[in-house]
Amino acid sequence: MKLKNRSEIASEYKWRLEDIFPSDEAWEECFFAVREALPRMSSWSGKLSGDDDIYDCLRFRSRIGHDLSRLYQYARMRSDEDTRVTLYQGMAGRAERLDVQFSSLASYILPELSELPDERLRELGAKKRFSDYSVFFDEVIRMKSIILSKKEERLMTETALFADNSHEVFNFFDNADVKFAPVTLPDGSVVEMSHGAYSMLLQRPEREVRKAAFESMFGAYRDHINMLAANYSGNLKKDWFYAKIRGFASSLDYAVYSENVPRSCYEKLLEAVGRGTKAMHRYIALRRRLLGGELNMYDLHVPLFKGTAKTVKYEKAVETVKSALKVMGKEYSDILAGAFTDGWIDVFETRGKRSGAYSWGCYGVHPFVLLNHEGTTHDMFTIAHELGHAMHSYYSNAAQPREKAGYEIFVAEIASTVNEVLLLKYLIARAEGEERKYLLSYYLDMFRTTLFRQTMFAEFEAEAHSMAEKGEALTADSLSDAYFALNKKYYGRAVRHNELIRYEWARIPHFYTSYYVYKYATGITAAVTIADNIMRRGEEYFKKYREFLSAGGSLPPLDILRLAEVDLETDEPYERAMSEFSATLAELEKCTVDA
Repeated sequence: MKLKNRSEIASEYKWRLEDIFPSDEAWEECFFAVREALPRMSSWSGKLSGDDDIYDCLRFRSRIGHDLSRLYQYARMRSDEDTRVTLYQGMAGRAERLDVQFSSLASYILPELSELPDERLRELGAKKRFSDYSVFFDEVIRMKSIILSKKEERLMTETALFADNSHEVFNFFDNADVKFAPVTLPDGSVVEMSHGAYSMLLQRPEREVRKAAFESMFGAYRDHINMLAANYSGNLKKDWFYAKIRGFASSLDYAVYSENVPRSCYEKLLEAVGRGTKAMHRYIALRRRLLGGELNMYDLHVPLFKGTAKTVKYEKAVETVKSALKVMGKEYSDILAGAFTDGWIDVFETRGKRSGAYSWGCYGVHPFVLLNHEGTTHDMFTIAHELGHAMHSYYSNAAQPREKAGYEIFVAEIASTVNEVLLLKYLIARAEGEERKYLLSYYLDMFRTTLFRQTMFAEFEAEAHSMAEKGEALTADSLSDAYFALNKKYYGRAVRHNELIRYEWARIPHFYTSYYVYKYATGITAAVTIADNIMRRGEEYFKKYREFLSAGGSLPPLDILRLAEVDLETDEPYERAMSEFSATLAELEKCTVDA
């Protein structure tokens, strides 16, 4: 089973980046035009007091910022098609350096505007001429206490040139340089190990194959663990540097403040999931009973019910996703259908392609989705998940000006998880017998991986950042020991905590976007309520959910979520999610009591 080259994939299974730039030559033309225009950004420095100068400055910044996002995203997504191609790596680097230069030139804007009285800033935001910037002016008022001097802000923007180096090092190691040992199947055939192949091998019925895949994957990270620990340590220290400079007591405080989210949401999540670990341990024990024998970490992905884990061809998966999401009405369904035919999606894994899946894009162009579809049931849910992101961006971009269209990461994982829950409930409602048991276990695994596991990741991040903030040693052993202890806490005694699992933290790319992973957990917490409301209340409720999808960044994140009648400052959504997990577990326990 060998990976294909990109040239062997039919065009209908590739995204259409030509919708951003028709050619690399067009990209170069835009790049040079932006580079020539850039010095003009300095012309308003020291002059941001009158309406005309403020307006002209902000409009120019918006225009150049839009072009820079197009330049970077086109180059980065081209690079993701084949991470071995240095041309697009170079283009992405050039765009990034130009963006840093632009940010440096524009760094005077916040300090100058923050010197204006709050009343003046509110007055500007209320004017029709500045309607696109009303949220921006509110943010200037909110951020006044952490905005530095013009000289300091410019210095801070210059650090962006190297601030993401740890992430870049990990990205190239993880997608281009790391080498995995091949895995031999019982029939003697050899599987070329990759991130995509790993997820499939862990679902194989043969325990020795799962073990070999596990050892191949985590053995590769163990063999480079000192380099990976040093690299991640640099990322932790960077976060602490930025937090201290802005006057925060911790990296977490800075992260949540930057998104205008109270720390209580983070703490409430950890508390609620902490109370639910007993149910999680019960599920792990059920899995051990149903599989028989010793349960290992590499046994947590294999389907519990034979004959139900079928290969799902891409076209069939697409049709199933579309049918499941029809509950949201014709408008949503029509837009979704176009995503599969209009160049939004890059479908199959190929040599050198970036692993995993994501949705991305720039304002003024439809969203893009990267997949690595292997035909598993999980891959079908990945389609629903990433299209949830894409539809969120589509609605926000359609309803909001560019300056208000971008939504905070805190709400970014909600629409994607709503789609997954709706797909799962659609399938469960139509299933009987072994198929129904399988889907119930799949729902439990969704909770395990998205609520419990991501919360475990979040707790690891908090501990790792705390170590950096206290000046403690950030070594391969200290990081791996911390992770290993949390793995035991969340999974309990029913599973054998294989030694190699201690290195799992080293392969999680989201750790380089600090305090991101907990939003998957809050995302499923909110999504359980939203999906249930959509199914119970139909079009009447979807109108409210559509407001959430269309809000972009026009309100603070928790206020945007309240448009869909979910309040994460209360216990109710957390309790509802944990109750859903417990009820699903009880149903599966009941129907497998004689298994």
